[in-house]
Order: sequence, then structure tokens, then C-alpha cells
Amino acid sequence: MATATTVSPPGSSTSPMLDPSPDPNPTSPSSTETASEKSSLLYVSFNQDFGCFACGTEQGFQVYNCDPFRETFRRDFNNGGIGVVEMLFRCNILALVGGGSNPQYPPNKVMIWDDHQSRCIGELSFRSEVRAVKLRRDRIVVVLEHKIYVYNFVDLKLLHQIETMANPKGLCAVSHAPNSFVLACPGLHRGQMRVEHYGLKRTKFITAHDSRIACFALTLDGSLLATSSTKGTLIRIFNTLDATRLQEVRRGADRAEIYSLAFSSNHQWLAVSSDKGTIHIFGLNVPRSGEDPRSVDATQSLTGTNGSGGNLVIPSLGANPGSSLSFMRGVLPRYFSSQWSFAQFHLPEGLQFLVAFGHQKNTIVIVGLDGSFYRCAFDPVNGGEMVQKEYARFLKSDESTDN
Repeated sequence: MATATTVSPPGSSTSPMLDPSPDPNPTSPSSTETASEKSSLLYVSFNQDFGCFACGTEQGFQVYNCDPFRETFRRDFNNGGIGVVEMLFRCNILALVGGGSNPQYPPNKVMIWDDHQSRCIGELSFRSEVRAVKLRRDRIVVVLEHKIYVYNFVDLKLLHQIETMANPKGLCAVSHAPNSFVLACPGLHRGQMRVEHYGLKRTKFITAHDSRIACFALTLDGSLLATSSTKGTLIRIFNTLDATRLQEVRRGADRAEIYSLAFSSNHQWLAVSSDKGTIHIFGLNVPRSGEDPRSVDATQSLTGTNGSGGNLVIPSLGANPGSSLSFMRGVLPRYFSSQWSFAQFHLPEGLQFLVAFGHQKNTIVIVGLDGSFYRCAFDPVNGGEMVQKEYARFLKSDESTDN
């Protein structure tokens, strides 16, 4: 059950954010450093094009630009915590949910914040705690533990409800291409994914894994879905239109918790972060953005591969390495025919990091819940260990974090 209150239509949701003034905060500390020392990190997420990321803290929220790395603005709420902050590209509209030891807003409410007006212009109330929020220019998606609600952005009218199995992490992904709306979420059974193609009025169910779903991601146009389970060893890529599995890649042999998955904008690469501390990049043998899906079949015919193992494409295009025994596929266990990552970057083990592809070619950006920021470059031909190009801290190392 949900109720909505519209204070004023968010018609300015496509307005660009203004550059921050020297002191843009309603209750500004004396310096950025002082505010950072006071804040503990509760939440981190990238915006829709990975050009920015937002942080929820015990004091409010902050927004950072990725390239160049800098704080864009912050809003401090007199010790009011923000547990979820979701950006809408780079515009002035954000979705906020209270969190931390002293929430600024009730954890069962989604507040629509207009930063031009420095106030909330609408709210959505629920009977249980909000686990996540996803924004499109035309939709608001609210994730509860057992249900997902889809609203029209302009008038907050409820359009759709989806029942899921227990989803305490609030797992959900939406596409961001203006001409299509695709939503992916856990289904009602272990290891099952549900994909809603709203433009086509079509629902697909995908049996992705035997274990529970732990993490997943959509391409910007919603055509591809990457999934991982609680085992964290294999990542599978599916065509969302017909639910076919296109590829399977291996992160490692040991169990791991996958923290994030991210596609490159051209569908050529997939990045993975986990509690093992290694960021992996895999080359994908899937349709490139805007490419005819039939071209994948042609590539597979030329290279003698399919979606279940072996090298993907010619080495100059970034082939994932495989076992020297992969020619014995079907005889030896599947482990020996696995596709391993093409490029890697090593970070401290046990810390939570989110990864995305940078706007510069062949780069990734990494944000840690310890308050660290990295930019790395990878060789698209030879792969191997990535090169660190930038490192910064946006929170002090001695600050507590909530993973």
C-alpha cells in the first residue's frame, strides 16, 4: 500500500544543475573538510550515465563529478541522515530516503527533492521500509522488500506493482534510453529474474542461476542483462527480449559477494567488483549498441565459439583468456572451459567498491564505501593489469562506514 502527495509537479526535472556557489549548503560547515570529518557514509550510487555519484551520510548528501573528480555540491541537514539518494542524470531533482542513526525523513518515505528550491516537492509513503529507488525522466521506481512500485514522474500516479521474493538489498535495474523502458528485478523463485518490457507490454522470466540472485545490471537500452548469484563465481549475460543466454564468464573459483556489475555504453565490456578486492573486466561477444543481433552469430561462426565458453573474438578486439584445455570442452568439468577476465585491478580485500565505465575511452571509475575514488585505464588489445590514473579521498580514512 502506498500513498503519494504532490506538492508541485516536477516539471523542472530536466533542468541542469547549477554550478555550486562557494557555500551552497542550507546549514554549511565552515569548510568542506570539517563537513567530511563529521559525516559517515551510508550510501553510494552512480547517476544514470556514470558521470557523477551521490553519497548519503549521517549529515545529508553529497554529489561528486567523476571527470574531473570534484565535489559538485552538498546539502547538510542538521544531523539528519540520508540512507538512499538517487540522482536523475545531472538535473536538480533527486530522490531521498532517510537513514542512519537519526534519519532526516522516515525510512518508509521517498522524498522528491528539488535542489533549485532546496525543498521537497513531493513524497511517496509506504507501510514498510524503502530499500531502493530508481529514477527515469518519466518514471519513479520504488523497491520494498517484497514489492516494486512504478509511478509516473509528473503526477506520481501509480502505474504498476510487481511482487518479488524477499529482496532486502532492494535489487532492481531500469533502462535509461528515452525510447524504451525495461525493468529487471528478482522473480518469485530462487535464481529467477523478471524482465518487464513496458513499451512492448511483454514480461520475460529468466532462470539465471541455481542460487539466489545477488547482483545484476542492464545496458542503458535494456537489451542485455548481466546476472550473478550468491556464489559469485559466474556472471551470465542474457538477451532480455527472448531470455536467451548469450555468454557466461568466470570471476573466479572461490565463493565471493558481487557488489556491482556495469556494462560499457557500447556493450563491448563488462566490469565486476566483489569482496575479493579485484575489479574484473570481461570482453563481451554480444551485439554492440545499435548493432543487429544476427551479427553475433556471424562472429561466432568466424571464431568457432558460442555463449558457453572459449575465446570470444579475435585477440585484437579483446578476447577473454581461457584454459589451454578448453578444446576438451564436454569431457572435462566446465571450469576448464571458462572464460576468465580480460583485465584486472587489485584493491584491498573485504571493502565494498562500486565500478562503472568512465567517459574517457578504455577507463573505469571505482568508488569505495571507505571514501576512496579511483580512475584506471585498461589496454583494449592486451588486457592484463590496469593502470591507476587517479586516486582521491572524499571521506577521511578514520570515518566509520555502513556497508
